[in-house]
This record gives sequence, structure tokens and C-alpha cells, in this order.
Amino acid sequence: MPAQTAQDSGSRAETRPPAGTDGPARTVEAGADGPPAEAVGPLLRGVAVLRRLTEAGGTMSPSALERATGLARSTVDRITATLARMGHVRLDGRDVVLTPRVMELGNAYLAALRLPALLGAHADAVADELDESVSLAVTDLDGIRFIHQATRRRAMSVSFRIGDLLPAERTAPGALFATEWDPSDWRRWHARHAEDPSDALFPAVPPRSPSATGDFAARVERARRDGWALDDQLVEPGLVAVSVPVRAPDTGRIACVASVVSHTSRHTAAGLRTALLPRLRTAVAAMEAELRTAPAPEPGPPPSELAAWTGASKLELGRDFVESLARGLTVLTAFGEGRPALPLAEVARATGLSRATARRALITHEHLGLVTARPDHTFALTPRVLDLGFPPLSRSTLPRLAEPHLRALADRLYEPTALAVLTGGGTEIQYTAGAAASRVLTVHIAVGTRLPAAATSLGRVLLADTTGPASPDRKPTRTRGHALPDAELEAVRTRGYALVDEELESGLRSIAVPVRDRTGRAVAAVNVSTHAARRTLDDCVRDLLPELRATADRIQSDLRTANRFTRVPAL
Repeated sequence: MPAQTAQDSGSRAETRPPAGTDGPARTVEAGADGPPAEAVGPLLRGVAVLRRLTEAGGTMSPSALERATGLARSTVDRITATLARMGHVRLDGRDVVLTPRVMELGNAYLAALRLPALLGAHADAVADELDESVSLAVTDLDGIRFIHQATRRRAMSVSFRIGDLLPAERTAPGALFATEWDPSDWRRWHARHAEDPSDALFPAVPPRSPSATGDFAARVERARRDGWALDDQLVEPGLVAVSVPVRAPDTGRIACVASVVSHTSRHTAAGLRTALLPRLRTAVAAMEAELRTAPAPEPGPPPSELAAWTGASKLELGRDFVESLARGLTVLTAFGEGRPALPLAEVARATGLSRATARRALITHEHLGLVTARPDHTFALTPRVLDLGFPPLSRSTLPRLAEPHLRALADRLYEPTALAVLTGGGTEIQYTAGAAASRVLTVHIAVGTRLPAAATSLGRVLLADTTGPASPDRKPTRTRGHALPDAELEAVRTRGYALVDEELESGLRSIAVPVRDRTGRAVAAVNVSTHAARRTLDDCVRDLLPELRATADRIQSDLRTANRFTRVPAL
């Protein structure tokens, strides 16, 4: 079963269904008119706020959003309050900050597309073998957008992120996609190229110099002839790439483009062709075989009770909750794995919205370029959904995800909290994030500190997850002089938490629980520390443990959303 391709998003025209129908009936030029009469105004404004936040790297003050969007401050406040209620942003002091939950919108597109799930492992294997960064990109009008990145962690490395949009003429994938452009695509490209001489519409790349792109048409013809393309420092000096198209088995058109990316201190552009192109072609052949043989996906569960949730939120928050914005954004989550294209009736059923409400949201999203209407009377997401918060969050680390939750926990309990991981040797833990409490007598362990795993609550939770059930012949776990009986680890596994009483230091008590990834593996642990004079052991279990578990659940939720299509490093 072939994966859905992104080629629909490259169409110059946008279609809009008339009232009372499920499918397109007339075509209008994109951008030729203002918003259609049935567009949802609050949804237009909410998407504008998300896009400005994305362009700014994920954080802006309300006053900066007011200037960037041209909206009234009261409107910005209502939109950000609604987005905060949805979990898409958090209000952090004077700033509005994107949160991992907003990635659910981009995840819906990537799941519907299927290409990252089917081809990502092949790209990762090539990156490991060649020790170079490898990316997958799809077309987005006259640009290219990344849907998968396997990046090498070096001092000098490629910093593109999933969701970043690049101009076609400054990339090797762009030359390949342009081999399939029709005359209207070329007219659009010429118009944009002339109107945006510095590539201001593409914040992921540095400004364009007059000689940056060369003769794009000639490079497109070479790509058509050769079946591959080179980027010889088109994006910026020193960056080189070689690209090969991955074709959809049912249409023969380009589904995505795979690229190996390096820099001139490692490879010249010509060297990429000689040394790396053959291996990339082999990988692309395997990717195309994967697309030919992949079974049709089982549709995942659609979102549930979203309409009821938005209604309840409106009743609770009143005018500060913009229900039409919340309902409009939930429409995007109706799509996903096994649900790449849906008729209006299915969108309404998946979200619990009325057909009229779902239809107006789809019209609005189509005007914004987030949804495309297809000839078979269905709708599909476009790569532009990734504009809504995905790029700045696609390089998140676990400590970054955890920090706001740790601060909130420390503020609620008036006790310090910390996040730690087990080191490679399995005998120590390393602190990776923390939040202090404003007390005279408090615990302060700096990020980066290593301690014996068996002597800490954090370490015992992690050791319990990694050692497995006890056996009669196994010796006690020992880390830097601290012996830990198997029975204690089994007790930690059974309880789901570890409580350590004055073993690391006199007066210090701590309780910890695991943080688990999508597979259920404990990748980190979070704890709360206190002084023995402040809380008894029973107090720790009764008062601290429920709050600690709730915090771990929030961190896990963010982690599972963020690493569905990206890698979230533990450090």
C-alpha cells in the first residue's frame, strides 16, 4: 500500500466547497481574494498567533504578538488564554511559550502522510553508516519542507528541523521537485522570487545573496536528466548535500526526497557524488520497496469528546475562551494514521462537531493552506500544518520538556525537585534538570552532578526498571560501594516509587518515580527532596507521591507527543 504523497499541497489553486456539500465545486486562485465569507475569524487570528510564535522560536511576549499580528491586545490575550487551555502554549511570566502539545497538530499530518513512519528507519541507518546527516523532505508549493531528520551530533552540524521550510531554488530537493512543476508552478515561483529577493518568507535560511541560487532552471534540467541533484553551498557557505527522489509506487511521482547533508571540511559537493551517492541510491531503492510492500494501516482512534470539552471550557472560562478557535484547531486532529483523507461527514463524526461547524473550519484551513480539498470530495492536511509550532519544538530535549513541570511542582510543594538519568555504566545517576525551593534549609544539587545510583531514590527507580526480576544466583546490585539487595529493587518495581531515608546524607529524604517513553521504558526519574524534620516518611508517601506522580504523567505526556516523529535526547 503506497503512502500518501504531499503533491496535492503544490497545487496553485485552492478549492472551496459551497454550502451544504462535502466536496469542491469551484476553484479560486490562492491569495486572489481575502478570506471567504464563511471563514472563521477567530480561527484565522489564532493560526496567525501560532505562526508568529513559531517564527520567533516559540516564545514571545503578548505585546510582541500584538505588534507582529496587528491584533488588539485584548484579542491576543483571549487567543493565548484559549491556546493555554488547550495546552498548546503556557503563560510563563510575561511570555507566551509554545508547549509540546501543539505538536499534536503536526503529528496528525505526519501520521497521515506515513512517510516518516515507513522511511525514517532507512534514513537513520544511512546516517549511522555514513556518519552524516540525512533528511527527508516533501514539496510545499514552491518550497521544500523537512519531515524527517537524522542529524549527527557534532560541534559543526546541520541545524535544520522537522517542519522547516526552504525555498526550492536553494536546495537539491527543490531542483528535483521542480522537475514535476507545470507552467503555473513556474509562474508562482518567478513571482515569489521577484517579490522576496532576500528570502524573508523563509526564516530557516539566511538571507539570499544575488548569486546564491544561480540558474535554477538549468539545475532543474540537470536533475531531470541525472535523476539526482547537488546543493553546492546554496543555503550558506560550507553546506553541501546530495539528493535522490523517492517515488510513489502508484503514480511514479516524487513522494519525498532523501538527502545526505555535510559540510565542505568533510566533503566537497563533487566528493558527495563520488563517495555517498551510490549508498544513498541503494537506500532510496529500499525506501521505494517499503512503499510498495507496506500494508494498509489500521486507522487509529479518532479524537474523542472534543466538542464536549470545548463546550465545557467555554462555560468555565466565559469570554476568555474562544470556542470557535478551539473547535477549529481540533478539526486538524481528525486526520492521522489510516485517516489521510476524510469527507466532511467523517471530520464531523471524528471531532463530535456539527457538519456546519466542521465545514466552516475546513473552509478556513483551506484558505490558510493547511487543508486541501480533493476531487473525490475528501479533505487532506498539507505540509503547512507543520508551521503551527513544530520546528522550534522538534529539537527539544527531555530536560527542556521537564523544566516547567518541575518548577510548577516545586512551587506547589515548596520543596526542591529534580530529573536524572542513569549513566552509561549503570552505576551512577546524572542530574539533568531541577527546580529549587525558596527555603533557608534546602537541597541544591547542580545539573550535571553524578551520584551513586543505589544510594538515591532516583537511581533506585531506574535500576529497578533495568535489572529485571530477581534470580537466586544473582548478586546484589552494587554501585560505588553501595550494595542494593534484589528484594529492595523488586519492592520498588512493585510500588512504582523509591523512598530513601537519610542514606545519601543525614537529614535528607527523597521520593522518586520513573518517567517512561512511548514504549514504557523508564528513560529518566523525577524526585522531590525534603528534610527529615519537615516531613515524616508517611508524609512523603501521602502528600508528595500523588503530586510527584501527576508531574511525571505530565512530563511523559509531553515526551510521548514530542518524540512520536522526532528524537528527544535524555540529556
